[in-house]
Amino acid sequence: MQKLDEALFRNFRFEGEFREYEENTSGHINGTYQLTYQQADGSLKKYILQKINTTIFTKPVELMENIDKVTKYIRSIAAKEGKDPERSTLHIIKTTSGGLFYVDAAGDYWRAYNFIDGCVAYDRVEKPEDFYNAGVALGIFQKMLDCYPSEQLVETIENFHNTPSRYRDFQRAVQEDRAGRRSTVADEIAFFEERQDFYDIITKRLEDGSIPVRVTHNDTKLNNVLIDRKTDEVVCLIDMDTVMPGSALYDFGDSIRFGTNTAAEDERDLEKVRFDLDLYREYTNGYLSEMKEKLMPAELALLPESAILMTLECGMRFLGDHLNGDVYFSIHRPGHNLDRARTQIRLALEMEQNIEKMREITSAACKSV
Repeated sequence: MQKLDEALFRNFRFEGEFREYEENTSGHINGTYQLTYQQADGSLKKYILQKINTTIFTKPVELMENIDKVTKYIRSIAAKEGKDPERSTLHIIKTTSGGLFYVDAAGDYWRAYNFIDGCVAYDRVEKPEDFYNAGVALGIFQKMLDCYPSEQLVETIENFHNTPSRYRDFQRAVQEDRAGRRSTVADEIAFFEERQDFYDIITKRLEDGSIPVRVTHNDTKLNNVLIDRKTDEVVCLIDMDTVMPGSALYDFGDSIRFGTNTAAEDERDLEKVRFDLDLYREYTNGYLSEMKEKLMPAELALLPESAILMTLECGMRFLGDHLNGDVYFSIHRPGHNLDRARTQIRLALEMEQNIEKMREITSAACKSV
């Protein structure tokens, strides 16, 4: 844990008197801390402070500008719809000079958000209705941004969900074998190589215009959805570092990849890893209850395939990082990224075996919602 100097906190417009901070270790990328401040009436107010990982996010200025534009727009839509703007999205806490971020003497970029109280984010689906609500959350997010001009946002990570590009990165990792691990993962490498003709199913349609470029979240796994503890209703999506132009299919597919897995993303016992078709139904019904009328027929038709694609893409990224020496995703044990890759392989196989059932469920959801 990095020890923080309280002087750092004074660069932000936090209200009250500082009391304590604690580190949140659940994320893979940024350094995240929860700060507690005591208010004049004795109550406690919490904030989130993050050190942006500029090794991963090499355009921190543009990244924060994207988040600022999108969250302001969502708050304006929420206000028009009679919702609480402060609970409908993240709210950036400005620096004392009015900026979106603070750069310290070491050149590190820091940002702060309001802490949305009374919420929980699940690492795994606790009950089916939670996953239905997560689908609703994504649908609401995409619907709110349906008219937002995606060209106003910067692509902060080039080719982030460009699966053919990710596959080329993977091939390079295999070829270079920086960590000397290639010979131990030959079967896993072959798995991804055998499916290379599948990887352009979305990119080629974005290129020919048969599906539109939209504002997308691009990291819609379940633990980025806040759920109200008392009502079980969705509150908002968080972790908007990858908000940028993309395809709605990326968001849907990544949600399915993460949430329908019956085990943890890094489960070592692959017998525990299953694709839960009932949870696919729950999420699809929730999502399409908001987005059915907004999606084009070509997007609706590709929803099942997008789940497989995002699972394959994530798996090859985990395996590629394992081959590169674990330089991107944080690891907590030797072979951690390999364990993650293997769960994605198992999950993708089960999705492939259930693709016709997924199509039937999607078609039924389109007719019923």
